[in-house]
Amino acid sequence: MAGAVSALFLLDIKGRVLVWRDYRGDVTALQAERFFTKLLDKEGDAEVHSPVVHDGAGVSYTFIQHNNVFLLTASRQNCNAASILLFLHRLVDVFKHYFEELEEESLRDNFVVVYELLDEMMDFGYPQYTEATILSEFIKTDAYRMEVTQRPPMAVTNAVSWRSEGIRYKKNEVFLDVVESVNILVNSNGQIVRSDIIGALKMRTFLSGMPECKLGLNDRVLLEAQGRATKGKAIDLDDIKFHQCVRLTRFENDRTISFVPPDGAFDLMTYRLTTQVKPLIWVEAQVEKHSRSRIEITVKARSQYKERSTGTNIEIEVPVPYDATNSNIRTSMGSAAYAPERDALVWKIKSFPGGKEYMCRAEFSLPSITSEEATPEKKAPIRVKFEIPYFTVSGIQVRYLKVIEKSGYQALPWVRYITMAGEYELRLI
Repeated sequence: MAGAVSALFLLDIKGRVLVWRDYRGDVTALQAERFFTKLLDKEGDAEVHSPVVHDGAGVSYTFIQHNNVFLLTASRQNCNAASILLFLHRLVDVFKHYFEELEEESLRDNFVVVYELLDEMMDFGYPQYTEATILSEFIKTDAYRMEVTQRPPMAVTNAVSWRSEGIRYKKNEVFLDVVESVNILVNSNGQIVRSDIIGALKMRTFLSGMPECKLGLNDRVLLEAQGRATKGKAIDLDDIKFHQCVRLTRFENDRTISFVPPDGAFDLMTYRLTTQVKPLIWVEAQVEKHSRSRIEITVKARSQYKERSTGTNIEIEVPVPYDATNSNIRTSMGSAAYAPERDALVWKIKSFPGGKEYMCRAEFSLPSITSEEATPEKKAPIRVKFEIPYFTVSGIQVRYLKVIEKSGYQALPWVRYITMAGEYELRLI
């Protein structure tokens, strides 16, 4: 962060200071409170204002709101606004870890712990430790009752602040899930309007000591740099976000993902690919109205992935008129039912092999009398949910996952792939 924060304030919904911590002595609480109160009076709602505000006295304010509490920083230096905002969100996470929920009442009940956390998480205006699991090892909710001074864990004095030393497991294992969510929007002409893939590498580590992990993917840039033929099996990784444990300098130099993992579950990496995605499950729906008293809906669902893959937990939601009654539903696979609270026909299929097509027919009764002033019915999209294990749309592959630890133990890496529906909508009716 280029500059340092002068002070940090926790304010109530009216802009009055509840707790504040002075780090550099060049901004007063009264000065910040007056400015923020004027901002609230002027705008009426802080959410409509930019989170970064400058006053006429050379002070920059950055704030976020959580429930009925404002978290505000003031600085006279040129600070990195994104870093400050990230720190404030991390501060909210830590408070929620200690108090279950961050509200004005929880702050008033835990002044001592709040000040301890503010002292440890920021020093002289620079962020320090923001991992709740590490902070909770030496700052406990009832710490003010204890007379014995707690020794800080090694992680606080170590370069690896997200992992404690002395972790031991009888069986050392690493579980890596490659999870991709497919977002698709199809218009009434059957054309794909929007499609993208949101991916995440989710890890669960049960490793002893301070292990070094190395992960290799079928990254096109890396494979071409190594002189290997890609043959269409490599992908272009863009819009990547790493966990703080990843050594970014090494990734930028040779595209190697090297890291000392936290203990337990965490997201190692998230990525986004904006590409033309073929709908994995295509749904067609035909609606026939017989006079004004009856409507018949025919739904066809076709899987457009390879036969060796099988979709699970498929749920197709087809909108029906809000005043429909007396449903009569037949399916060639799975089960379907009318869900009046959702104004929809919900068709569920537990297993959907690739290259298959199934059908569902439903008849509904409609009221024979309609209002002359009835507003046109809103046409909701067909929504689809599914999961396809052992399959990724982008084609991402884990080439290797190595675990290196000075004691030389052998760790068992487990890798699993799964694709699921994100915002998957077809506006075909």
